Amino acid sequence: MANYRSEKINDAVREALSVIIRDVKDPRVAGNFVSITGAEVSGDLKYATVYWSSLVTRGDPAGAAGDRQKEKEITAGLRSSAAYMRRRLAAEVNLRVTPELQFRHDMSISNGAHISALLRKIGEEEESRAAGNTGSAGEGGLKEKEDGNRAGGKEGTP
Repeated sequence: MANYRSEKINDAVREALSVIIRDVKDPRVAGNFVSITGAEVSGDLKYATVYWSSLVTRGDPAGAAGDRQKEKEITAGLRSSAAYMRRRLAAEVNLRVTPELQFRHDMSISNGAHISALLRKIGEEEESRAAGNTGSAGEGGLKEKEDGNRAGGKEGTP
């Protein structure tokens, strides 16, 4: 029962903050397309970790310096507007205690895009190899070698 309640609270906080963030006037947040991707509220409702993502920060896992700088700017903007967002959250969501907001950059979307790009690249490489090789000569030679090894192993056994 408690797990269901905490999931419900997390969803309510995420939904409310997704609406509230549109009204934030800080240029570091308003100037970038920032969206709330998740929220985890502690069991005692005192703290909430809010996960955010932005189209501006592509989140290159290799670590582009510009993306890291933009991420720091957006995080600073979110932290500076945390009191405003908390006040609005208290009015939107009826909780015993309004949690203190802590912001973390959500890398799952950018990591997923990176993995997708890698898989696409691997697929293109395999297609180019398949187009370059006929495949039958190389596979046939391997098959004959395996058959020869099996036959050679059987002759030596009584």
